[in-house]
Amino acid sequence: MEASTTLDQADVRAQLHAMWDGVAPAWEAHADFVDARGLEITTALLARTEPAPGERVLELAAGPGSVGLAAARLVGGEGEVVVSDVSARMTAIAAERARARKLPNVRSEVLDLEQIAVADASFDVVVCREGLMLVPDPAAAAREILRVLRPAGRFALSVWGPRERNPWLGVIFDTLTSASGRPVPPPGIPGPFSLDDAGRLEGILTGAGMADVAVDEVPTPYRAPTVAEWWERSAALAGPMAKRLAVLPEFARQNLMTKAGEAIAPYATADGLDIPGVSLVASGRRP
Repeated sequence: MEASTTLDQADVRAQLHAMWDGVAPAWEAHADFVDARGLEITTALLARTEPAPGERVLELAAGPGSVGLAAARLVGGEGEVVVSDVSARMTAIAAERARARKLPNVRSEVLDLEQIAVADASFDVVVCREGLMLVPDPAAAAREILRVLRPAGRFALSVWGPRERNPWLGVIFDTLTSASGRPVPPPGIPGPFSLDDAGRLEGILTGAGMADVAVDEVPTPYRAPTVAEWWERSAALAGPMAKRLAVLPEFARQNLMTKAGEAIAPYATADGLDIPGVSLVASGRRP
């Protein structure tokens, strides 16, 4: 049974890695939107860790590298930022964005949150925006974050809050689940709301050995001028959803968008959609 479980976990990880590689082109196309959408969280992560000139910063599950690129200006030329992701395609996007911004103190690496292939005590700061909830074993990932931090090093990470308080994504998942009869995300795949309980998140981090752990809520509303923009962007960026929608004919995708639009209608304003959202931001340090 134990061997079978290990194989199952390896299969899940392989699926996840392939999935994020597959949606990387969409993340590149929407990278500026990802930056803007996550600006409040990026600001919160950096405020809680305070990267200083000359320090080394690691961004995990970086996607297009929003947080790491912002941190690069704080650590200056004497410091270094490593933007990393389990997807090689994602890290290539982050590296190119660093080059375009003339940030020579940024380099990219392919790293797995659950097995961070760097030496112990390598970094002063570790940040991770919306990544911990998407790994099969978040407790293992938390222990790895602790391991790569230097003594008294700081970390901050964010995950999505409760599903019912994030209808910008929950409605889309409900629409797809209702239409297909199959749950989204599929069983066995860690989804964006897998760590939506502040107490559980704090317990994972303190259980890993982190000190001074604090978990706060940060409002993260989703605003879009039209239903189509909300639907299409969300579909392009969400791994499991993007794969499922890609195989549908155009009329079926349009029908799903119409149904989702009806469900999200309570959040329509004169200026477009203003959909509630909330994230959990956790921070602390290595003892």
